[in-house]
Amino acid sequence: MDRRSFIKKGAVSGAGAAAATVLAAPAIAQQNTKITWRLTSSFPKSLDTIFGGAQDVASHVSAATDGNFNIQVFAAGEIVPGLQAADAVSSGTVEMCHTCSYYYVGKDPTFAIGTAIPFGLNARLTNSWFYEGNGNTLLNEFYAKHNLYGMISGNTGVQMGGWFRKEINTVEDFKGVKMRIAGLAGKVVEKLGVVPQQIAGGDIYPALEKGTIDAAEWVGPYDDHKLGFQKVAKYYYYPAFWEGGPVIHSFVNLDKWNNLPKQYQAVLKDACAFANTNMMAKYDAKNPMAIKQIVSEGATLRPFSQDILDACYKAALEVYAEISAVNPDFKKVYEDQVAFKREGYLWMQLAEYTFDTFMMIQQRNGKL
Repeated sequence: MDRRSFIKKGAVSGAGAAAATVLAAPAIAQQNTKITWRLTSSFPKSLDTIFGGAQDVASHVSAATDGNFNIQVFAAGEIVPGLQAADAVSSGTVEMCHTCSYYYVGKDPTFAIGTAIPFGLNARLTNSWFYEGNGNTLLNEFYAKHNLYGMISGNTGVQMGGWFRKEINTVEDFKGVKMRIAGLAGKVVEKLGVVPQQIAGGDIYPALEKGTIDAAEWVGPYDDHKLGFQKVAKYYYYPAFWEGGPVIHSFVNLDKWNNLPKQYQAVLKDACAFANTNMMAKYDAKNPMAIKQIVSEGATLRPFSQDILDACYKAALEVYAEISAVNPDFKKVYEDQVAFKREGYLWMQLAEYTFDTFMMIQQRNGKL
């Protein structure tokens, strides 16, 4: 064998092996430098399910990028107060947050549709509208005006109607009630005489305990039990007609999003989609046990009457008409969601509702 030929072939072989080693490493790790972002949550760490959505996003991003894209998660108050999370992202104080869009209705009522509006969509239709309908596109057109890019990153499912110190049997019983309630729901119940208050989750218990407020809604049994509301208010109403499928968003500073490598954008989108699905799964698993615990500790469950629901529905339509008349952004997004809802519930009542109703009857009759 020619010695020079042997050496040449060996060199080529060595280079090929080295190339194979490089290709075996994650492609994203090769192509992008390390990036570290800070994410501020609107929620305390004690609410592990809703706060955990941000942790899910961060852990999946890190795993998919071999640690090159690192998102540091901070609880409400560690960097900014919970209700200022999106403001911090918009201004560039932090790159990202995990929050509810409707916390910012004071800036523009259109923010409410990003989370939930009274008598809106349930969780499944919410996902469908965002992922397959026009929801994500329309809202990101709106969010861009506030230097934000949004991705849905959690859903609690239909919530409970809240905790009240007194029974609410009629529409008249709402008059004068000081209630912690978020989003446009406050505008709706205000028409029935409620005095709405927007208070961060961690501040609700002391406000109820001191009598600063008479009622409060938060999420549902698992979170509400963790916050101890059953100790300071007796009556637990259902359902939260104002939140049939409320979304928790990840907002990214728009400039930071636009400058993020495309691979990282794809990874972050996938991580948010996982967090969205995982949060709903967690609540569906944890709420059944939590509601039993709450009742065993003395809470009294009460449904809102049909008269109350009818009055609130009428009030909601009035609110939407009033806002739409002066706010073209709201009108555009709201009308698209209504059209989607009309078709969605036409289908759901045919199969989904019929099946669920039958199975619930079996459960009530002890056959399940």
